Amino acid sequence: MRIPLSWLREYAQVPAEATAEDVMADLVKVGLEEEDVHRPTDELSGPIVVGQVLSLEKEVASNGKTINWCQVRVVPEGAEQTLTGKGIDPSGVQGIVCGAHNFVEGDKVVVTLPGAVLPGDFKISPRKTYGHTSAGMIASSRELGIGDDHDGIIVLSNYGLDPELGTDVFELFGLNDQAAEINVTPDRGYCFSIRGVAREYALATGTSFTDPATTVAVSEASEAGHEVVLADQAPIYGVPGCTRFVTREVTGINPSLPTPRWMASRLQLAGMRSISLPVDISNYVMLELGAPLHFYDADKLNGAITVRRAEAGEKLTTLDDKERELSVEDLLITDESGALGIAGVMGGASTEVSETTSRVLIEAAHFDAVSIGRSRRRHKLPSEASKRFERGVDPQIMQIAAQRAVNLLVELAGGTETAQITDAGAQPAPTQIQLPAGFASALIGVDYTDEQTVASLEGIGASVEQNSTGFLVTAPSWRPDLAIKEDLVEEVARVVGYDKIPATLPVAPPGRGLTRAQSQRRRVLQGLADAGLTEVLTYPFVSELQNNTFGAAQSGTTVKAISLANPISKEFRFLRTSLLPGLLDTARRNIGRGFRDLALYEGGLVFLPGEQLGSTVLPPLGAKPSDEVLAELFNGVPNQPWHLAAVLTGHEASASAGFAPRAWDWADALDVAQSVAGILGVQLEVAQGGHQGFHPGRAAQLSVAGEVIGYAGELHPQLLKDWDLPARTVAMELNAAALMEAAPAVVVAEHLSTQPLATQDVALVVDQDVVAGEVLAALREGAGELLEDIALFDVYEGKGIEEGKKSLAFGLRFRATDRTLTADEASEARAAAVAVATEKFGATQR
Repeated sequence: MRIPLSWLREYAQVPAEATAEDVMADLVKVGLEEEDVHRPTDELSGPIVVGQVLSLEKEVASNGKTINWCQVRVVPEGAEQTLTGKGIDPSGVQGIVCGAHNFVEGDKVVVTLPGAVLPGDFKISPRKTYGHTSAGMIASSRELGIGDDHDGIIVLSNYGLDPELGTDVFELFGLNDQAAEINVTPDRGYCFSIRGVAREYALATGTSFTDPATTVAVSEASEAGHEVVLADQAPIYGVPGCTRFVTREVTGINPSLPTPRWMASRLQLAGMRSISLPVDISNYVMLELGAPLHFYDADKLNGAITVRRAEAGEKLTTLDDKERELSVEDLLITDESGALGIAGVMGGASTEVSETTSRVLIEAAHFDAVSIGRSRRRHKLPSEASKRFERGVDPQIMQIAAQRAVNLLVELAGGTETAQITDAGAQPAPTQIQLPAGFASALIGVDYTDEQTVASLEGIGASVEQNSTGFLVTAPSWRPDLAIKEDLVEEVARVVGYDKIPATLPVAPPGRGLTRAQSQRRRVLQGLADAGLTEVLTYPFVSELQNNTFGAAQSGTTVKAISLANPISKEFRFLRTSLLPGLLDTARRNIGRGFRDLALYEGGLVFLPGEQLGSTVLPPLGAKPSDEVLAELFNGVPNQPWHLAAVLTGHEASASAGFAPRAWDWADALDVAQSVAGILGVQLEVAQGGHQGFHPGRAAQLSVAGEVIGYAGELHPQLLKDWDLPARTVAMELNAAALMEAAPAVVVAEHLSTQPLATQDVALVVDQDVVAGEVLAALREGAGELLEDIALFDVYEGKGIEEGKKSLAFGLRFRATDRTLTADEASEARAAAVAVATEKFGATQR
């Protein structure tokens, strides 16, 4: 919302020397947000004055264009030219070449003299053109930046102006004015008006405020106005689309009269084009009072006006000359001929005010915000009217706004006010809220006095009545956002000043804090970051192929997934069942930008729909749903477990002089998964795995208590080729929610023994199809309680090993808690471990 300061000063005590920046600084104190400053003088400088064409000679140039060689007087005859500068003639008469042809001798025009600067940094200076020295320019409205008209120059008589020669155009056209632009939040719709902002400025500065609504005297009706029928047969959420509809009639207007310069200047500075006098008056009242109006050519109306919902298949040509197919939810203004406009959004072309209009019917109505918002979005028709109706318009301003428009049409368009007034519908009952004594102080933490509370609420326009329990507050009609006592507390805090609220941190009650799951997630994510991996966040939207590839272990399985009704991309219209597609996309994007060595991880939700998806039950408004309805709704919500995934590609470190980094391999992906389990204190069960997204021989299946919760290893070569990723890229994904559920309540740190370690290695030859993890488990079983740790460190096939066999080398670590082990004790434990492996797999020592 742009606020011209000259307009604001009519209703608020803005100091004469205050700038737009000063005004915005004050408005910020009461919660409005500053946006920008608009000053015509930032791009426009003088001398720009009123001149009169003394003579006009038409000449045909060599290029075939006809130009006018003009002599223009820019000071009153007989007066001295006080302006000086190169190209300014002391006689007060300037020779100017002009290409426009919409003026004649004797016309008063706008002259930009040498030394002036026009928008776009266009400097005016004497220059040789068409065989003459042109010392200045006769300007159009577009050249001055005050309008879009570029078909001809400004002829002041067309604006109803007859100023003295030499008059400063900045003063004449209000170009010295400036506007403060503020951002209006959705709950402060009343600030889409000079009326609302003036009230807020008065609150911020502690000065007086004159409500423009109180300056309008509404005429008494002496005869019935145009018939209006409110017939909303399908209200949305039970709220009628129109609760009040006021009409007034003005006859004998002259719509071709020019808009007064003061009004056009204010509209321009407020960000609206000057179109025609009736349209400008409508926009002016809307900006001043916050009430959108609509003007009809009364002679084009056919019978009574009916406000109703659209019928199936009904169409309407709106003011932008587009035919629109209407929805049965659209609220329409109609007469016996059909639809006249979409209520509160845009009028129709059939009853538009034109140059031949002499009788105007003014509409000032109050429409439901939800109904208007839906129509605006459905037809993609944002308008100044819909912007205000969506945020709530004062239902008690209708008669006043209509009367203000009547007064301006009579004053400026030569119309005659009629006594025909229609006021259909009723004003809503005012909202009353009980504010307990001391509630504001308890909620905000500031000791507000009763005087501050009452003054703040009365300052926003509420009426306050003190009673035995506190205050009974009647909210102002223009504040539909005030509904509960907390809303009133917010107003008290805002008006007294946010700077009065101390910056203190709340003390957490004993026993509160992070939940067990939150704490586990934080430990896991921090642990991976500490290990050198980089956390990323990816979109949860994937393609059907990606879900089918990573959402099921077996190839050819169609994964049940949730399809979005309104996706960002048609291809990626499903919610993910795995985190790996997003991570692989991120890896590919970074590799394409030169980052070759990556270790990425992400923790996030996946979406696994069950048998029921969604619900046909729609809970009623204004009442808590029953347990059965809630159960039905929750049953339709998909399972959303928290997963953890990682992708590693390239090398574990950057290459440097004398150092060749190691490439990531399948064992690193497994290590990431095991480190996550270690952080949570869970023992992962690792076995040879098979998953369509992973290499058939280099993937591990990860389980807890017999339940498969993930996979780790090298990704499938064909998949890497399809995704344009480096060969041997590895990954892992875990159902971290299941892992956390299996975790002990308290993770106990391992005992650090002071006894020395005894190490033994063993190499066992087994059949090629024997899984190394199963051999490791057998060794652990046989080694007994002295075994502290065991790890596979080599797999060998080749010379010295029988065909069809392989050698598995393990490192065993033995330690006693109470003594130093002897070599015989360590060897004996090793032998026991080998015996179990031999018994189960026929292993022989190498």
